[in-house]
Amino acid sequence: MDVVQPRYGTDTLADVLPGVLTALGAPGLADPLGLASGPLAGVRRVAVLLVDGLGEYQIPLAAPYAPTLTDLATGRLGHSRSITAGFPSTTPTSLVSVGTGAPPGQHGVLGFNLRVPQTGRILNHIEWRDDPAPAVWQPVPTVFERAAAAGVPVTVVSRADFAGSGLTVAAYRGAAYRGAAGVDALATELLSALRVQGGLVYGYHPDLDRAGHRHGLASPEWASAAADVDRLVTRLAAELPADAALVVTADHGQLDIPAEGRFDLDTDARLRAGVVAAAGEARVRYLYTAPGARDDVVAAWRAVLGDGAWVVPREEAVAAGWFGPVPEEHLARIGDVVVACHDRNVVVATRSEPPFVARMVAFHGSYTAAEMRVPLFVVAGASAADLS
Repeated sequence: MDVVQPRYGTDTLADVLPGVLTALGAPGLADPLGLASGPLAGVRRVAVLLVDGLGEYQIPLAAPYAPTLTDLATGRLGHSRSITAGFPSTTPTSLVSVGTGAPPGQHGVLGFNLRVPQTGRILNHIEWRDDPAPAVWQPVPTVFERAAAAGVPVTVVSRADFAGSGLTVAAYRGAAYRGAAGVDALATELLSALRVQGGLVYGYHPDLDRAGHRHGLASPEWASAAADVDRLVTRLAAELPADAALVVTADHGQLDIPAEGRFDLDTDARLRAGVVAAAGEARVRYLYTAPGARDDVVAAWRAVLGDGAWVVPREEAVAAGWFGPVPEEHLARIGDVVVACHDRNVVVATRSEPPFVARMVAFHGSYTAAEMRVPLFVVAGASAADLS
């Protein structure tokens, strides 16, 4: 198993937008990826497209349906390099890292689902609206706020129904928001904002991830979604203004999980013993334990999952640096025990979570290369003229 640990402040998703905005003249931001002095040197406006679920592992799988992505990955069309998601490799955590330029421990959106320490309820970050208040739950200023304060125009283009959600506010506050669904509308709005507002225009496309979850990476549905992504990227690159660039990246990869790799914490009494609540998601579980039960829970989960997961007390996972620095006020969100699944294993919860989760085919969240490694592609308008 290829374990990939994020190098925060060096080459993770959190380092992308600070570098882009440095190239656009925003002061006081780090650029460890060297974007301002490298592929974005001289660029005056930038479109950033984040494709949910487009990990490096998926690029060869998409190649038969995605010639432009293949050209990007091989360096034939612009600049190509590898970066990593943060941990856990899941959408809410990654989107907030992108929007804040901060590692997960710092911004506090440390998983798909988290237990709110003050109330004990499980917060689903996708369904989150205004409780808890986004600016309190996620207190780090966004890079969009910092750019706007410096006079750099910033626009986010995503689905209209995401506008004003807790996750959107936590990740993108400070940016103007345009609603668009589907690749054609997304491309149109991104290009319009790039031409009219300029500055940084950031777009989010969720459909590839959804196809993988529902149907798997070998399905016709996933192939169709990959072809749509390629059509989106092709149009964006072809219609870039000459002084603009397109940056393409992703929040995580995915891998299919077979039936024999699925443990169920709701039907195995050994896994429920001593556990007050479970959060996270199927590839990375956070276990909140009864007083005095933590060590017994660790032992039980190690016995049941064996080599299928890394099961450790929270303190060990934090000390190992997986989340980056974690302030005291965010520690209890993680849970008393962290379970990171290895290889092709998941821990589902068939009774306490929505039924469709256990029926999913592809998953992500843990620290394998298939989940952690994501591409960073940069193509300038002048070099993409042959695509039009």
